[in-house]
This record gives sequence, structure tokens and C-alpha cells, in this order.
Amino acid sequence: MFNRTILLAGVAGLAVLAGSVSVSADDRGARRHGPKIDFSEVDTNSDGKLSQDELKAHAVARFAKADTDGDGMLSSAELVAQAEARADQARSKRFDRMAERMLNRADDNKDGNLSMEEMMPADRDQARMFDRLDRDDDGAISEQEFAQMQERSKGRGDRDHDQKRGEHRKGDGDHGQGMKWRNAPDNN
Repeated sequence: MFNRTILLAGVAGLAVLAGSVSVSADDRGARRHGPKIDFSEVDTNSDGKLSQDELKAHAVARFAKADTDGDGMLSSAELVAQAEARADQARSKRFDRMAERMLNRADDNKDGNLSMEEMMPADRDQARMFDRLDRDDDGAISEQEFAQMQERSKGRGDRDHDQKRGEHRKGDGDHGQGMKWRNAPDNN
């Protein structure tokens, strides 16, 4: 029992230490394993170098932060909580970048907010999208046409299992051309 405790503590310590040195060079997460750590956060004496003492101190601090019950061990619940906190932080950063891109693209008056008018696609693009959905050209979208649109768009975000990252499936030839933001630079 004692050996198992020492082994688990050692493994947890190594995991925290490994996480503390997996410093990511860019904000997009080129290295997807381990938490992203700011170099200056670990370089406590600001000499531009990381000493073994600084790495160890950082690992000890990270371990202590994760050890919420203070028993000197990381339980499964504490490990899960730590992983969930990192995932929430990453998700929040992703949503912040998405909102920034939307504002850069559609905020015509640059007030930092999007009005309903700014959110609406340009009239010609909305008409083109409507025409694509109105398969029988009766000037209205039936429940069946709407259901067909939903079925066609179901898997658009999914990649085939044999498809490599960055590759795209062959589409209807209009992928990415349907909706343009009002007053956005024209790509045509």
C-alpha cells in the first residue's frame, strides 16, 4: 500500500512537472498536449532562463493548486476538475476569438456591438440562399424543403474518417460563397 502511494504521488508529480514545462509557442496550440504556460510565469527571477529550482517550484505550486483537499495526493476527482478547468479556459478563449472575428467582419460602425442590420446577410446573398432552399421555385420554403436542407447540412462539419486534416469533401460547388456580411470586402 505504501509503495503504491509513493508511486501514485510520483506519477502525479511528474504529470504536473511535465505540464509545467510544455510551454506553447503560439496561442493556437501547435502543441496540443499539456497546459499552456507563460514562460515569464515560471521564470520567477526574470533572468530569461528556467532553472531546475524554478521548474520544480512551478510544478509544486501547480500540484498544490490541483490538490484541493490538501492531502498531498491528486484524486481522480481533482484530476478531472483540473482538466475541466483547462478545457473551460480553452473554450472561453476560442469563443473570444470567434466573437472578435465576427466583430471585425460585420461591425460596420465599429462600435464594438452588432446590430440586427449588421448581422443580416446582404439582400442579394439572402435571396440567393432562399432560392437554393426553395427547390420547387414556388416562392416559399416548405417543411419538406426545410427538412432536406437540415439533412444536407447535418454532416458538413464532420470529416470522413479517412480524410486528413485540412482536406475538404467535394460539395455543391458553392461552399463558402453563400453568405457574405454586409459591407465586407467582396471576394468575387
